[in-house]
Amino acid sequence: MAIFSLSMAAMLLLGLLTANLDPTVAQIGVCYGMLGNNLPNAREVINLYKSNNIKRMRLYDPNQQALQALRGSNIEVILGVPNDQLQNLANPSKAQSWVRSNVVAYWPTVRFRYIAVGNEVPPSSSLARFVLPALVNVFNAVRSAGLESQIKVSIAIDMTLIGVSYPPSAGAFRGDVRSYLDPIIGHLAWARTPLLANIYTYFSYSGNPRDISLSYALFTSPSPIVWDQGRGYQNLFDAMLDSLYSALEKAGQGGLEVVVSESGWPSAGGFGTSVDNAATYLSNLIKHVQKGTPKSPGKAIETYLFALFDENQKSGPELERHFGLFSPNKQPKYQLHFGEGRHWNIASKEYNATFPLKSDM
Repeated sequence: MAIFSLSMAAMLLLGLLTANLDPTVAQIGVCYGMLGNNLPNAREVINLYKSNNIKRMRLYDPNQQALQALRGSNIEVILGVPNDQLQNLANPSKAQSWVRSNVVAYWPTVRFRYIAVGNEVPPSSSLARFVLPALVNVFNAVRSAGLESQIKVSIAIDMTLIGVSYPPSAGAFRGDVRSYLDPIIGHLAWARTPLLANIYTYFSYSGNPRDISLSYALFTSPSPIVWDQGRGYQNLFDAMLDSLYSALEKAGQGGLEVVVSESGWPSAGGFGTSVDNAATYLSNLIKHVQKGTPKSPGKAIETYLFALFDENQKSGPELERHFGLFSPNKQPKYQLHFGEGRHWNIASKEYNATFPLKSDM
């Protein structure tokens, strides 16, 4: 049997870890929603993530069973503050208590990446006035715990806050949301924290199929559909994301990064929904986010697919219950590839060895 030197193994492992740290490589996450009465338990869910090499999760509330199951999994987590908790966390002492109970109590065996303080809160709602104080209080609680460099505290918005989106370079926030949004993005810029944004080409397409083609929404257009200041846009996802970056620039926060905290396509229940369309969108999105947008080519986009399961207790139109990548019985609805397997196999006639990746150690 040939001897495989430790130095060669170390060099190979170093090369692999360096590749994993490459900023041009996007890690895809999946949103774990629980609005169903037929879903697997949390431990089964974590095993499903691991067996499919899904290394990031968005969790919408501090569900204790899920947090316990996440211990030691090495899965990075966006932890959500539910909208109905925003008023509570506008009180600094309650924010400190929330962070102690739901973050510090699990750190570091649960790898929190972000805390999302609220999700798609309408600026006109009664909750809107609590978002900024809750955001700042949770940030201060994380900082008090000495974790501000490891865990970033942000909010998740939807694209209805954009008033102008075409062409992408003209992107601008609605005038009536600026008083709500400007202090929030100002805080995020000061804290060097990305803005989380839920971006769905499906809803833009289904709301305006006369002007938006299905191929443009699904990443299947063979050539650019929109030209804007010399940049060619071949898909709607890039156009929507770059319009958000343009809006941030016009609001004085051009340096703010964006994490796509939700994106998906329903497989049934509405106009343009089908298993084929959903599979096409999701598989193309996973490949595409490695490449960046025309405004930022080569800069990978951290993206979270919505959602893990079809959730039969979600409210709203029927299509809301058909966003799952998996059926509740854990069977995949689509053949999606989230990355390489858990081990790197080195094989030849002279040796056959398997080295554990960092995530297995």
